[in-house]
Amino acid sequence: MLKRSKLDIAIIGSGPAGLAAAVEADRRGVKNLVVFERDELPGGILRQCIHNGFGLEKFKEELTGPEYANRYIKMAESAGIDIELNTTVLEIEKDRTLTSVSEHSGLRKYECKSIILAMGCRERPRGALGIPGTRPAGIFTAGHAQRLINIEGYMPGEKVVILGSGDIGLIMARRLTLEGAEVVAVAEILPYSSGLIRNVVQCLNDYEIPLLLSHTVAEIHGDKRVEGVTLVKVDTDWNPIKRTEQYVECDTLLLSVGLIPENELSKQAGVLIDPKTGGPYVNDCLETSVEGIFSCGNVLHVNDLVDNVSNEGELAATGAYERIKGKTLGRERIMEVEADEGVGQVVPQKISGDRETIFYLRVKKPMGKMVLRVGENFEKKFSYARPSEMIRLKIPKKIFSQMGPSVSKLQIRCEER
Repeated sequence: MLKRSKLDIAIIGSGPAGLAAAVEADRRGVKNLVVFERDELPGGILRQCIHNGFGLEKFKEELTGPEYANRYIKMAESAGIDIELNTTVLEIEKDRTLTSVSEHSGLRKYECKSIILAMGCRERPRGALGIPGTRPAGIFTAGHAQRLINIEGYMPGEKVVILGSGDIGLIMARRLTLEGAEVVAVAEILPYSSGLIRNVVQCLNDYEIPLLLSHTVAEIHGDKRVEGVTLVKVDTDWNPIKRTEQYVECDTLLLSVGLIPENELSKQAGVLIDPKTGGPYVNDCLETSVEGIFSCGNVLHVNDLVDNVSNEGELAATGAYERIKGKTLGRERIMEVEADEGVGQVVPQKISGDRETIFYLRVKKPMGKMVLRVGENFEKKFSYARPSEMIRLKIPKKIFSQMGPSVSKLQIRCEER
């Protein structure tokens, strides 16, 4: 017979989203809550992000990743929040029954009034890319290499090529250089960087590391260990251009080719997934299609700033608190959010119009001066926009109040000016 318990709120994941959600729920008076974490320590991905640049919005000072996580860990500890470490959540059912397993507690079931999903994301591996060649040692995802260096204390290699210009890859180019490795090049299949511009400047330009745009790895060479890669230029359809191949000698290949929200548990619970974000469809309280289940942070959509992740955790906790208090969270009136072809993704995907709402958007391609229009009564101008940089758009409640009760769709349009 499984041990069964009842919880007001269960939070899955103790990264920045989960910790912020737990602290906010406790602040609102929810004491019967548990944070489930499969790792041995709380903090999530922040533990291995030893570079600075975190916390400028939340704490008004520049912190490293571990420092930022430690702020929330201390807040959780002082509030007496129960964080179950080394505990894996195996299953979530549609009725919000959660099954977990751990060495110290065994197999347990929890009946939850609300569940907050904060599992983060994982890296896209080599198998998803279909790169020809052998399968030697020396191929790592950028995040794995970051953990090896910053937490385990191992160097993955001495002469490195990085495929993809995501933020982790850019940061690892600098980290490897500082540790004495030679980063030969960063190859990016897109005609623009997929990471933040500040990271291109601080991690590549400052260290004279070449960024090869519209390039990819055509083949990996080596038997026991990577000996080199063949780089090739690609056209606008990502097809290799003949006679542009170049062999580059290296002993390590890092992959920084995108992040995938970790939504296996979400799908088990019947949560609808948006193919554009890879995360759940949510409303303006970050409640998913399953009543009482909320999503926040990188499991909802991949963020570029941890401050936004913490804000989402707080919003999800607010929604979970209101749900267990019996509030409807605006399900009586739903406006579907429709974005035009210039917008790559938008969260939330539906709103009630009952409250001020923050939209998180990404454009599909780099743009110069542009304007975002929400409905007929709101617009905001930008000097530039890039797919790598999340746009945070705050819409006052009065804008929604000006729309008639019969309006069922909210149009978001992106136009260059």
